[in-house]
Amino acid sequence: MVKVAGVVLAAGEGRKMFPYELTRQKCALPILNEPVVKRCVRLLVAEQVNPIVVVTGYLSGQVREATAAFASVRFAHQQQRDGTATAILLGLTEITEWDNLVVCYGDCLWTQDDLRRTIEYHHGSGSVATALVQRLQPPLDSSEWLCANLSGDRIGQIEGHPRGASHRLAGVFVLNKDVIPYLERNPGVMRSVPVGGMPPLEYELAQSLQMMIEDGLLVSGVEANGFVVDIDKPWHILEASHHVASELVQQTVENQIHATARIDDSSEINGIVVLGENCVIGKRVTIQGFVKAEADTQITDGAILRGTVLTGKNCRIRDYCLLGNAVLGNRCIIGHGAEFEGVAFHTVYLYHYCEIYGVLGEAVDIGAATVCGTLRFDDRDTVHKIRGRLEVPIVGANASYLGDFTRTGVNAILMPGVKVGAYCCVGPGVVLYDDLPHRTLALVQQEIVKKEWGPERYGW
Repeated sequence: MVKVAGVVLAAGEGRKMFPYELTRQKCALPILNEPVVKRCVRLLVAEQVNPIVVVTGYLSGQVREATAAFASVRFAHQQQRDGTATAILLGLTEITEWDNLVVCYGDCLWTQDDLRRTIEYHHGSGSVATALVQRLQPPLDSSEWLCANLSGDRIGQIEGHPRGASHRLAGVFVLNKDVIPYLERNPGVMRSVPVGGMPPLEYELAQSLQMMIEDGLLVSGVEANGFVVDIDKPWHILEASHHVASELVQQTVENQIHATARIDDSSEINGIVVLGENCVIGKRVTIQGFVKAEADTQITDGAILRGTVLTGKNCRIRDYCLLGNAVLGNRCIIGHGAEFEGVAFHTVYLYHYCEIYGVLGEAVDIGAATVCGTLRFDDRDTVHKIRGRLEVPIVGANASYLGDFTRTGVNAILMPGVKVGAYCCVGPGVVLYDDLPHRTLALVQQEIVKKEWGPERYGW
């Protein structure tokens, strides 16, 4: 019987993830309230991969917390985060016996079916390495990714951020032991790049695979049938949440209501509801779509839910608020006429006629009448700057992104696409046009003109 072990890479610093990189390990970012790396390990366990070594680095405690419940998981800490090839070799020091090794990037999402297909293909293919790949079609751009060109199932070339390619690497690899020498003699830079390419000095697994191809070894690709999301930039949280929520909706064909949950007769439900222990749908609630609420969540007092709404535990959704497609963490409160669409992490409060679309970090407090603009006067998508590079996101270009432990004052306005760092305050009446760095207070200054006034102004 073939013994299959796993290595999950979760050490990177996520420098493109502002405003979440200061307080978050990007592999531990929640997608439908499940950390990305936890989903990755869960799917590997389902495929009988054992043991699994998770390689940690930056903010390693968050990764350990997310995955520690799995008995088959071991940890290795990468002190010098210098690339994926060295991280794999480090992970292998914790594994004594294996025939095939499944390597997963802990910040990537893919489906259970595609993981299974990749492992099964490798077992019978005679390949030294097999990679899950995604076909590049607009709006996906090859210059954003480590890419592969396929001829049938065989990968003919792997190239970093090329000007053209048929597929991108999707963060899942199955390797034989013949790969080890190529990992050990990795040159520490991605040499397979287009002319003028500027690769960083990192020991990249993709370069080791390309060296194997150049030596005539068989490296194969399995094309993904489902979604692939690399959690690399803040809008990928929205993209991944959409895909995983759609997957959940497709798998749920009927209501699932815990025996202790209650639904008031005055509520109007047109769709499917999944209610956990002690959940309540109260008076005059309107639901149009799909709602899944975890234990002790209350949806009451005329709340309106349209689209797909998923909540964590102990949420309060009430007082004629309006939710579109939304994911809420634990202990969130959406109250009195607030409107929200997007993703909110744990313990987010939205009150009093605020209108928000985007991603809200943990313990974000949205002040009364705070508004996020979503439609520009030129009807275009916002251009974002990521580490000096300008780009237009495929999803969520005009959304707002607020880091952990940030708050807004009364009547604050965030213009389309604005990102606000962690530990920030956006003061009352501020109109924020540009990104706000971490640990910053933004206040508006106004000039007040004072004149004498009184009854005589009215003829008395």
